[in-house]
Amino acid sequence: MKRLLVGSLLLALAVAAMYGYVVTRRDRMHREQLARGEAALAHDNTVAAVEAFSGAITLKPNAMIGYLRRGETYRKRGDLEEALRDLRRASELDPTATRPLEELGDVNLALTPPLGPRYGRAAALYRDYVRLDPASPRVLYKLAFASYNDGHRAEAIEVLKNAVAQDDHFAEGFYLLGLCLRDAQRLNEARAALERAIRIEPAMLHAREELADLFGALGRTEDRLSQLKALSALNPGASREVALGLAFARAGQPERAVLTLGYAAEHYPDDRYAYVALGRVWLELAPTRADALSKALTALEGAVGTDDSSEAMMLFGRALLMTRDDDSAERMLQDATHKEPVDPLAFYYLAEAAERLDHWDVARQALLDYQALHGAEDDARRRVAQSLRLGDLSLKLDDAASAVRYYQLVAADTDGDPGMLARLADAQWRAGETGAARATVDRALEKEPRNPQLLALRRRLGPVTSPPSDRSDPATRHQGN
Repeated sequence: MKRLLVGSLLLALAVAAMYGYVVTRRDRMHREQLARGEAALAHDNTVAAVEAFSGAITLKPNAMIGYLRRGETYRKRGDLEEALRDLRRASELDPTATRPLEELGDVNLALTPPLGPRYGRAAALYRDYVRLDPASPRVLYKLAFASYNDGHRAEAIEVLKNAVAQDDHFAEGFYLLGLCLRDAQRLNEARAALERAIRIEPAMLHAREELADLFGALGRTEDRLSQLKALSALNPGASREVALGLAFARAGQPERAVLTLGYAAEHYPDDRYAYVALGRVWLELAPTRADALSKALTALEGAVGTDDSSEAMMLFGRALLMTRDDDSAERMLQDATHKEPVDPLAFYYLAEAAERLDHWDVARQALLDYQALHGAEDDARRRVAQSLRLGDLSLKLDDAASAVRYYQLVAADTDGDPGMLARLADAQWRAGETGAARATVDRALEKEPRNPQLLALRRRLGPVTSPPSDRSDPATRHQGN
């Protein structure tokens, strides 16, 4: 009996020793596979790394680390769907681990159409992370970014306030907070956030760009110019100089605009837009400076030689219009309307050139194209002028029905101005709408009963013809007898 007991004990010890050996060996091999994967990654060999991490998963399929590292490797080489699969498994194996949650969120943000980016899913994963570890400004920033892009601006603002409260030197956090506040129309708070970002990181170009735009929206011209100057100093280049030069022009400082844009054109000759911008500024100065138009033509002629954009051609065509070279202007502006992306003003000035040349059909179509691209005019006076112009062009094309439609728009915008009603009535008469024309004239005469134009038009339209009475129609007299 004792021998049997001793034998059983020895057998159990042997089995335990064998099991321990197997487990120890498997753990060692697992660590070795992980180490091989890390070494492969250090040499940027993602294929060998995936193979090694796959070996680690085979050895210990319930260990989170293998799935995590293989998922991160898949992400590094751009295999995002495979990365999602492994990272989900890692999170399932250890729900308390924050790293898989962050990686999953990052992959959801990195997905490209049609799969992503999945901002809502990423935000949910970052929220799970924050519930486990609320003291991570980095992940709070990612949560805010995903929420902001998912349309949850209010949440993004609160999350970012938390992030910058934890790390008051978090420049990117203040920058994104500024964007969110700007979109919420909390402009002064946005300004403060962007200024804080720049104080922390003075070379943060995108923050300065946003702040410059914000100062423009707030009407703080000098502050906007200050930011544009700083951008030009921090990141010299043609685009910076051009932006600064155009800002000087909008600020009513044409001399500084010309100097800045001239510098850009001279020092960055390969930049095609510098001459376009310089020509634009000279063109705006043409009404007040005798030499401005010739300088504009020189700059724009050089610009069109290297920049065949719609904007460059539009400006050159406009300059030609100012010299009364209407034929050349029309040709240039027609070319401008065929360039993509088209500048809507090319159609506007083409209409003017065509109208001067009595090309009524070209002029009307150009105005209609301008309206289609530009959209409805907010300014009532400009809206009236365009509708009136379209009505006049329609009459010149013997299209009285269209003229009626445009004049009706003008009449509505001018509160039934008698002079405008007279034009409308005349168009209605030409379109064969005699009854409507009489009604329009009568409406106008109520406001100006002695207006000679209206009285003459009323006489031309003649009296209203009464419908025949029963007495005049024998067939009617004998009905029912």
